[in-house]
Amino acid sequence: MNKAMLVVMDGLGDRPVRELGGLTPLEAAHTPNLDALAARGITGVMNALGVGQRPGSDTSHLAILGYDIERYYTGRGTIEVAGLGMDLEAGDVALRGNLGTVDDNLTVVDRRAGRITDTGPFVKDLDGLTYEGVTLKVRPGTGHRAGVILRGPNLSFRISDNDPHEVGVKVHEVHPLDDSPEAAFTAKVLNHFLAEAHLLLAQNPLNQERVAKGLPPANYLLGRGAGYYKKIEPFPARYGLKACTIAGGGLYKGVGSFTGMDVIPVPGATGLPDTDIEAKFRAGLTALAGPYDFAFVHVKATDTFGEDGDYLGKMNFINKIDLAFELLLDAPHLLAVTADHSTPCALKKHSGDPVPIMMVGEGLVRTDDVSQFGERACGRGALGRLTGLQVMPEIINLLGLAKLIGD
Repeated sequence: MNKAMLVVMDGLGDRPVRELGGLTPLEAAHTPNLDALAARGITGVMNALGVGQRPGSDTSHLAILGYDIERYYTGRGTIEVAGLGMDLEAGDVALRGNLGTVDDNLTVVDRRAGRITDTGPFVKDLDGLTYEGVTLKVRPGTGHRAGVILRGPNLSFRISDNDPHEVGVKVHEVHPLDDSPEAAFTAKVLNHFLAEAHLLLAQNPLNQERVAKGLPPANYLLGRGAGYYKKIEPFPARYGLKACTIAGGGLYKGVGSFTGMDVIPVPGATGLPDTDIEAKFRAGLTALAGPYDFAFVHVKATDTFGEDGDYLGKMNFINKIDLAFELLLDAPHLLAVTADHSTPCALKKHSGDPVPIMMVGEGLVRTDDVSQFGERACGRGALGRLTGLQVMPEIINLLGLAKLIGD
C-alpha cells in the first residue's frame, strides 16, 4: 500500500515585502529543493477554513486533517493540554496559557515575557492550587506556554479569556459567556486562581533575578481558549491509516493526540527556530518505513517569525527548511506540503490569505507546469484553490484508497 507524509509549515504564507523587492519571504528564500518537488508535483493554494477566513492554528490543523470544526472543535485549550500529556476527564475545563509580563496596574507589557524559553520553574508553584473544591493543574509547554486544567464539580467551558491578546491594555477579568450558574462559578474560580498565581509569580526568586538583569518578569498567567473533553472518531479509523505525529510544539502534538495518532518524540524537535528539522524528517521516513501509513510532520518557527514581523528571519528559516527537504527528494511515498495559514510579517498575526500546497509522488500525481513553491506560483497550479477539508480526501484519492460513490 502507498503511504503518505504531510508536512505543514506553520504560518508560511505571507504578503509581498517591499524590502524584499516585492517578494514574500518564501518567494525570496533560496528553495531549490522545494522548487524541485513542485516541478515534479501538482500544486495549488489552500484556505484551511475557506476563502477569506482567518484560522487559528488549532482549527486549521483539524480542518486539514479532515475534521469539520463545527462538529469536532472543543476549544484550543483541549488540544493544547493533550499535547502536553495532560489527561483530561469528563467535566474538566482546559485552557492554553502564556506566561506574560504585567506592570503594577495589571497592564500587559509583554504577552510572552520576553519569549521566555522554560516556564517549568515558574508554573510548578501554581500546580495543585485549590479553591472551592476545584484544583488547578498547570504544566509547562513550549517556550512561554503552559497547559491549564480546572478540575472539580459544576464547571463550564463557557468563559471568556483573561488574555487581551495585545499589549498596552489591562488583563481582562474572566466573565461567563452564558447565564448558567456553572459558567459564573467557573469564572469566579479562575479569577481567584489568576490573582493567586500573580502573587506567587511575583514572589518567585527567578523573576526577581530577571528584573535585576533588565529582563521582563514572567509574572502573570494569561489564559484563553477554554475547552472541554470530547471523544472523536480517531484518524486511523476514519481513514484506515496507522498514523503518527512528529512535532515540537505542544499544540501540534495535541492535534495528533486528539485525533488518535501516535506522537513520536524526536530529540531536537523544539518547536523553536533552533529545531532540528532534519531529525523530524528522518523520524517521518523511519515511521513510514515501519508500521505507519501516514506521518504528519509539523514545523513551527515560520509562524513565530511572522508574528514578530521579522521577514528576514522568516526568509532565513525557510532556507533552513529547504535544506532539510533534500532528505525527502527521493522519498518513496506521497508527499504533501503546505501551511496551515498565512502569518504576514506586516500584520504580525494570522490572516485569511491562501497558502501554497503541493502533492508529489511518482506515478501518483498528474504534474502541472509550476516549477516554484511560492504563494503566487502555486496559484497557477492544477490543484486550484482547496479548503482544508479537501486536503485529506485528495491524499486518500492519490493513495488509491478513495471509496466509490454510486455504482
